[in-house]
Amino acid sequence: MIILFDLDGTLIDSTEAILESFHHSFEVHKYPKQNDEDIKALIGYPLDIMYENLGVERELICDFVTTYKEHYRDISTQKTTLLKNAREAVLLAKEFAVLGIVTTKTGRYSRVLMEHFGLMEHFEVLIGREDVDNPKPHEEPILKALEKLDTQNREIWMIGDTKLDLIAAANANVNSIAVLSGYDDLETLKKFTNVILNDALEATLYLQNRKK
Repeated sequence: MIILFDLDGTLIDSTEAILESFHHSFEVHKYPKQNDEDIKALIGYPLDIMYENLGVERELICDFVTTYKEHYRDISTQKTTLLKNAREAVLLAKEFAVLGIVTTKTGRYSRVLMEHFGLMEHFEVLIGREDVDNPKPHEEPILKALEKLDTQNREIWMIGDTKLDLIAAANANVNSIAVLSGYDDLETLKKFTNVILNDALEATLYLQNRKK
């Protein structure tokens, strides 16, 4: 079995770091302060799309993203936590599956975070925003991860907390599980998958039982 995990809302909570980095970028570029809920509603999308949806002119988005990343890099490890049961989920999943990470976060920072939490060693592949032309919900990130793994005769599952993860899984023709530990609600998730569980550990237990 191959299990691909999303990061934000699935294994980690970096909401504080994300919000602070957005507010910092708006302050630096002298833009009106944005509402936290409006920003949170876009988490999961690439930064450029988030900024565009928050009203930043296209020609300025690149500068905003650069400012965001510089700040996020400085604070991410201090202001990001593992979600409840996330460590247990990874350690259990490693016992019966090959693991990967497929995220829209910058891969370089994602790797630093997972190394900070002592979990990166359990993953065979990490695909971040800079590794693909088309981020989730496009299938490219999942297919890119699978290119680096031996998929022969293996069930493939994507675990994520937003519709972007689930649509990407469907586009890549792999199975999906939604978790309620992140940013999309039950009503949204129900439209895109039949398996919805509370968190990554419940999802991993569900997959472990399939193996028996």
